[in-house]
Amino acid sequence: MGQKVNPLGIRLGIVRDWTSRWYAGKKQFPMHVHTDFRVREFLKEKLAEASVSRILIERAAKKVNITIQTARPGIVIGKKGEDIEKLRQETAALLGMSVNDVRLNIAEIRKPELDSQLVADSIAQQIEKRVMFRRAMKRAVMSTMRSGALGVKVRVSGRLNGSEIARTEWYREGRIPLHTFRADIDYGLSEANTTYGVIGVKVWIFKGEVFDKRELAQQQAAEAEGAAPPAAPLAAAAPAAPAAPAQAAPTAPETPAQA
Repeated sequence: MGQKVNPLGIRLGIVRDWTSRWYAGKKQFPMHVHTDFRVREFLKEKLAEASVSRILIERAAKKVNITIQTARPGIVIGKKGEDIEKLRQETAALLGMSVNDVRLNIAEIRKPELDSQLVADSIAQQIEKRVMFRRAMKRAVMSTMRSGALGVKVRVSGRLNGSEIARTEWYREGRIPLHTFRADIDYGLSEANTTYGVIGVKVWIFKGEVFDKRELAQQQAAEAEGAAPPAAPLAAAAPAAPAAPAQAAPTAPETPAQA
């Protein structure tokens, strides 16, 4: 299961929410899904330099709210908000709606080292610039663990260093409990387009276990608003690490029972 199921998809409704939130009938559903895909592809292409991690789309009545989670909000907004207004007009045209019915929100990512998609994109960009892939992977693992993650795993696949035969190499530090549903695991996938082919980069980041989904939602909302308090939950999560040995005793007998 840990190797064959998407870590984000299997945790939907448990510790993770959908990136598209709306309700539609049988006739509108396929059209909405296709439109969401086109909007995401368009925004990611337009904001390639802005370190965009995730794009959330909400449809309420006849209005659309789009939240762009980025590590560089200044690039998205532009001087005096000119860029974001132009982006809003282009997005409205893509959706086939009036500009007044489309709203773009910018959510700043305070710690890009803890966002798996941004880490994967960073490694892919370094590989494209001919940086040694092992150095890029080790640097990413070290910076992620230093930022407060409980575990990180990075895997690259393809014609590494231009070799004739494609292979896979990976590094891991800490723990990545892929079989634990309540584990808050962030997963990111990126591709490096090199002269000798495409190299895939996958990143898993373990941030801790979530026992109350409401607390996670409040923490994510606080981070999205860009308020100062988000530092408090991270500080509270740090002391939880020493408590892990105490929890390890009850979990150890479960493994043989499940096997």
